[in-house]
Amino acid sequence: QVQLVESGGGLVQAGTSLRLSCAASTRTSSISTMAWFRQAPGKEREIVASINYVNTYLSASVKGRFTVSRDNAKNMMYLQMNSLKLEDTAIYYCAWRPGTNGDYVYWGQGTQVTVSL
Repeated sequence: QVQLVESGGGLVQAGTSLRLSCAASTRTSSISTMAWFRQAPGKEREIVASINYVNTYLSASVKGRFTVSRDNAKNMMYLQMNSLKLEDTAIYYCAWRPGTNGDYVYWGQGTQVTVSL
């Protein structure tokens, strides 16, 4: 079992930056995929970014502004969010799956990101 804990959320002004962290409870192989999802009020959860040993994915809405990275030695994943917009306001979740495709099996509790004017 993998426990995931997100941190780094908060209230920030539009145009500024924030870095989210996701700590995994056990060593995560580079073969596994870790991802960031987000869910805004009244909207469905959407994937923001994912990373494994063959691919890094960023959704069109964040490409050019967000960067996802991973430190397997520290069992950590990060989401660097730059040029934040009001529409980035959401709860951000960390997720994990054992391979490069398939369902995400483990989820964190989420961290709130609120972007204000």
